[in-house]
Amino acid sequence: MKKLDVSRQEKATLDEAIDHWQEQGLLDETTSKRLADSYDVKGFDWRRLAQYAFWIAISCVILAFLSLFADKMVLRWIERLYDTPDVAICVFCLVLAVVFYLFGFRNKRIYPDKTFSSETLMALGVLATAAFIGYLGRIIDKGSGHFSLLFLASVVIYGVLSVKLSSKLIWVFTLISFGIWFATETAYHSNWGFRFWGMNYPLRFTLFGALLTAFSLFWQPRITPLRPFHQISYVVGLTYLMIALWLLSIFGNYSDLDKWSQVRQWHIFYWGLLSLAVSLGLAWYGLKHRDNIAREFGIVFLIINIYTRFFEYLWDNINRAVFFLLLAGSFWYIGRWAERIWTGREAK
Repeated sequence: MKKLDVSRQEKATLDEAIDHWQEQGLLDETTSKRLADSYDVKGFDWRRLAQYAFWIAISCVILAFLSLFADKMVLRWIERLYDTPDVAICVFCLVLAVVFYLFGFRNKRIYPDKTFSSETLMALGVLATAAFIGYLGRIIDKGSGHFSLLFLASVVIYGVLSVKLSSKLIWVFTLISFGIWFATETAYHSNWGFRFWGMNYPLRFTLFGALLTAFSLFWQPRITPLRPFHQISYVVGLTYLMIALWLLSIFGNYSDLDKWSQVRQWHIFYWGLLSLAVSLGLAWYGLKHRDNIAREFGIVFLIINIYTRFFEYLWDNINRAVFFLLLAGSFWYIGRWAERIWTGREAK
């Protein structure tokens, strides 16, 4: 019988569970021994090594591309190719993207367990697609400055590819491109200013993140092709929402740094209260409904918001020694609180 590979911590948990069930009479000694022999501590975490190796490989490809521009010989070669038509480069990038996608999809179909190598090929295809869209924009540009349409095109392309290739990684790039399109589109309609309909970027992205989160929770599960990406949209939507809310609690709805720097933080305290309320709401919802994503986002941003307010209101108003003593005391309290939860679970 093939044994299940588990970590040392997981093995200790399983051992304790089997011993407990045996003491309670739920398992006999023979069954307990068979269960204990069905798993073993795994050795080196090759899965994690594979994940890191592939991500490093992608990073090295990007660094290699960037380093080309630092090499004098390559620069001279690029200068000679300067007259290469944009159409030729655009077609080359398109072909390169198609090749990466085909190899990635083929690798995923033939070797479904080799997730990281497949996603690496998909990521390279995404980069080639971005280059293709960029050069396509140069070809069709008529001087309007409305280049946000290129990001909208990338949203459509990445969205279709993520569904067709069943790639969660490409769906992440879809949502990132969607956020970039939203930022550039609203900037274009506000003459590239910082305000759109009276809202600065943090306030805009607060609404954007809230809508994306609502879509992932209530509408996306009803759309069959997008159902596998529901959790990713939920995480990305909450990321947009909570980071934007945190920035809103610091800068308020100001779009001019000079005006913002002349305003005391307590004048915009209501944005901080909103951010705290949303963090508390997420933590409460996550704990009540066993939603780990909402719970972790709520707790993390609750702590971030509390310490942000701590720095805002006390940094210039109390002695530095007292400030850091209060900071140390607060972290000690959080550590003790976390320790009580941990020891309580261990005891159970």
